[in-house]
Amino acid sequence: MSTVLDLAGRVALVTGAGQNVGRQIALHLAAHGAGGVVVNDFFAERAEAVAAEVVARGGKAIAVQADVTDLAGVKAMVTRGTEAFGSVDILVNNAGNAGATPTGSARKPFWETGMADWHSFLGVNLHGPLNCAAACIPGMIERQWGHIITIISDAGRVGEARLEVYSAAKAGAAGLTRALARSLARHNIRANNVAIAAMNTPAIQARHAANPERAKKGLEKYVVRRLGEPHDVANMVLFLACDASDWITGQTYPVNGGFSFAM
Repeated sequence: MSTVLDLAGRVALVTGAGQNVGRQIALHLAAHGAGGVVVNDFFAERAEAVAAEVVARGGKAIAVQADVTDLAGVKAMVTRGTEAFGSVDILVNNAGNAGATPTGSARKPFWETGMADWHSFLGVNLHGPLNCAAACIPGMIERQWGHIITIISDAGRVGEARLEVYSAAKAGAAGLTRALARSLARHNIRANNVAIAAMNTPAIQARHAANPERAKKGLEKYVVRRLGEPHDVANMVLFLACDASDWITGQTYPVNGGFSFAM
């Protein structure tokens, strides 16, 4: 029986899908009828594990290792997906970097960091969505159908102390989405953002275990006093990917347990 959340054979590309939120998005899209999911990750073994999981659950998927900051590599990834399943209909820009820098300076004051650290944030969080959109849009225009969904952060909406460049990169990705929504609507291509806050990942769990008092204070900032779960984000992505949201474009949807509000 068809439902409004049925992807009806559409082909999806999910970047950074080897773990956590990206993994759940890939599983969710496959479970709701995607005709194929291109599971991307920087680490091949992670992508392969999630693709195998999709297939084991009855879905269709291939794993493609690629660095989203490399346009040539991204174009090759899109070509592989097209050869396997047909052109990409749904692009989910999920790959992100919230803390890894060459000098370990993620939480240093901005004025004590430099270009090498900034590139770490700008590359994955801003150049990645640029590259993936550029590679997927021609095929979407040819078919006159497409959805582009970019996972940003509340840091890009409200700012985050000591994460200035990360905040700027995520805000830039959100701006890209809004501009694409305007330029691509005439081709029946939509673009939206999903803004997330702290998620229940192994890294966050380890941080909270190391400092329970700080973790408690952090959770007090959330109206819903828990960390986000990957399925919380995957549910919103599924809605935006389906025809149920066909009149929605250029928007940012916070999935954040009430960390910040939007009008």
